[in-house]
Amino acid sequence: MRWTSLPIVCDDRGVPAPPTANAKVAISEIFSDDDVIALNKVAGMVTQPGIGHLSDSLMNGLFARERIALTRLGTERDYGLLHRLDRETSGVILVARTADAYDNIRRQFEARTIEKTYLAIVRGRLPSVDGCCRQSLSEVRRGDMKISVPSPRGETAVTHWRVLASSKEMALVACAIETGKLHQIRSHMAYLGAPVEGDRVYRSLLPPNTSAPPANQRHLPPSLRLHAWRIAFAHPQGEKRIEIEAPIPANMLELIAQCLSSKGLPSTQSMQRITGQVQGSNWWVKAKAK
Repeated sequence: MRWTSLPIVCDDRGVPAPPTANAKVAISEIFSDDDVIALNKVAGMVTQPGIGHLSDSLMNGLFARERIALTRLGTERDYGLLHRLDRETSGVILVARTADAYDNIRRQFEARTIEKTYLAIVRGRLPSVDGCCRQSLSEVRRGDMKISVPSPRGETAVTHWRVLASSKEMALVACAIETGKLHQIRSHMAYLGAPVEGDRVYRSLLPPNTSAPPANQRHLPPSLRLHAWRIAFAHPQGEKRIEIEAPIPANMLELIAQCLSSKGLPSTQSMQRITGQVQGSNWWVKAKAK
């Protein structure tokens, strides 16, 4: 079963065409073997081709290097793409190189055994140092935008969080999601009273803002401070647990320094100490046990 919206360019039979290879799209590889590729998507880049982004997506860049293998997977396996990130969200994305690897890892996603940990800078104060938000979410369309809003009739959405560092105004928060609903972390953080820094859409105590940004701000780089930091899964060959981390962007490190009240970017040792609070599998369970 297909699960993503595919490129809108179709052939003469009406079948979605594979992404156009574009070597000008810079991609950053974190991990690669015969079965899977892990890429670090930058904020502002769309994951796959769509309206307005037919040739500048992450998949366009990857096709310049992996066109033969990914084309072989076809539309039924989304040309190897295993999941997506919002345009403004940075971080790790997995792409399968083979049909067996795609099917294996997709089963892990469907069984909710893939562990995804995000780092977010939030503005405001969460109700506790760690916790779990189980507020159900409904997808609604407002103008030309789809958003997720809290609703008792919505679909189950589960986000675990842990505050790793904080100042009076902001906090660095680790979020682990058991479900992958549209804008889940952004919607849940706003619902809890601590929206993600730089989020124009989701706000606390106010309805989501779906208006277009002012004309004089449309050229600015993405302001959302949400990063898909780590993904862990069972490798399709041998089922060894693989953990892959995407480097934290500089614009997030600057705000982390503010949370730590430190001058300059945090040292490697400081970041290791901070992220060490959420190491290992099911870190949110371990946090509750302390």
